[in-house]
Amino acid sequence: MSKKIQAIWAQSQGGVIGKDNIMPWYLPAELKHFKETTLGQAILMGRVTYEGMGKRTLPNRVNIVLTQDRNYQVADDAVLVFHCVEDVLKWYDLNKFDLFIIGGAQILSLFEPYLEELIKTEIDADLDGDTYFPENFDWEPYELVSSIYHAKDEKNQYDFTVNRFHRKDGD
Repeated sequence: MSKKIQAIWAQSQGGVIGKDNIMPWYLPAELKHFKETTLGQAILMGRVTYEGMGKRTLPNRVNIVLTQDRNYQVADDAVLVFHCVEDVLKWYDLNKFDLFIIGGAQILSLFEPYLEELIKTEIDADLDGDTYFPENFDWEPYELVSSIYHAKDEKNQYDFTVNRFHRKDGD
């Protein structure tokens, strides 16, 4: 099985992916899906997303932060910091890991041309936010290959659906 560059994110109705640099929902089942999907692989996020996570690394994954700030310092030696897409792609080419783009919106847009697979969780709720999935994202090259519905329960306050898309011209 060959490695891939993928995007994985959750959004509410209306495309909200964040509010005040964090996700405006708490869905343990969706977090479990995210963890199981990205475990043992590399995750790439922007500086704002990293700081919104409290500057903590997600265990058992290569954590990569992309920032234009060449003076940006990370206290954790386990976090790789890159300053341009090309450097991330060079690192990716030299390593064995799948690369998961986890946000935010700017990083998703920067990596759009390289995405081979999309894993989009649609939360069945209209939530307030200040960060949205990129409006101009081109969905044409992708086709839906699976859709898994999760009903709300005592731990998950909203229904949600995990949709997986593959690039049509890919494998």
